[in-house]
Amino acid sequence: MTHLTFSIADDVAEIVLDNPPQNRIDRVMTDELVHAIESIEAAGARAVILRSEGDNFSFGGDIVTWPDTELPRLRAEFESFMTAFNRLERMPIPVIAVVNGLCFGGGFELALRADLIFAGESAEFGHPEQTIGIVTLLGGIYRSAAAVGRNLAYEWALTSERVPAARMERHGLVNRVLPDDTVLNEARAFAARIAAGPTRAHAAHKALLRVWETQGVAAADTVMFDLAMPVFASEDAQRGIDSAVVAYRAGKPRPVMDFHNR
Repeated sequence: MTHLTFSIADDVAEIVLDNPPQNRIDRVMTDELVHAIESIEAAGARAVILRSEGDNFSFGGDIVTWPDTELPRLRAEFESFMTAFNRLERMPIPVIAVVNGLCFGGGFELALRADLIFAGESAEFGHPEQTIGIVTLLGGIYRSAAAVGRNLAYEWALTSERVPAARMERHGLVNRVLPDDTVLNEARAFAARIAAGPTRAHAAHKALLRVWETQGVAAADTVMFDLAMPVFASEDAQRGIDSAVVAYRAGKPRPVMDFHNR
C-alpha cells in the first residue's frame, strides 16, 4: 500500500502524503518520496508542491515499531529518512509546502525542507519530541533556528508547544497564511507562475542560498560567478537581456518574457 503519491501537470509536480489517519512517516513513505523526487527531476518539472491528504499535514514519525527495534537498526532507519528529506531540500527547483492542520515532529521537519511554506489558518507547528524524551531527529531544531533564531527555536523544542501559523508567519518561518479552503489553490497559482519563470536563475539562487546558509557570505561570494555566468549565457537570459535593451532604446516598458528553461 502506497503512503505517498505524486503527479506532474504543466511543469508543476505535486507530492502528496497519504497515510491516513495521521500521515505518519515511515520507510514506505520515505522510499516513495525518493522515487517521486527522481521521477519529477527526470520529467523536467519546474516547481513542486508538497501537500497532504486529510485534515492534518503529518503527526510525524510512525513510532509504533520503535520500542521493538534495536538501536543500530533504528539509527539506520533514521539515517535513511534524513537522506530522503535532504534529497527534497536539495532539489534544484522551488518546493512549496502547503500545510493544513497539525504539522508535528517529522512532518514539521519535512515541511522545513521546502523553500516556501503556505499555511492554512488552522495550521499549527511543533516539535513534540520533548514530550517523549527524545530530540528532533531529522534536523528540525536547527532548521527552525535558521528561520526564527536560536532562542525561539530552542524554546519551542523545550516546550513542545503548538505554534499557530500566524505566529510562524510573523517570525518568518511561514511565507503566507491563507484560509484553509483556498491555500492549496493559492499555492498552485503561485507554483504555476514560478514554473513559467527563469528556471535556471531560480536554481542558481537556491544554490547560492544553500551555500550562504551552510558556509556564510564569503563562501557564497566565492561560488557566485561559477553559478551565475552559465545562467547569463543561457538562451533565456540572452533573450531577456536583448529584449530589455530594445525596450530601453525605444523608451518602452520591458515585455513579459516567455522562458523555456534553455
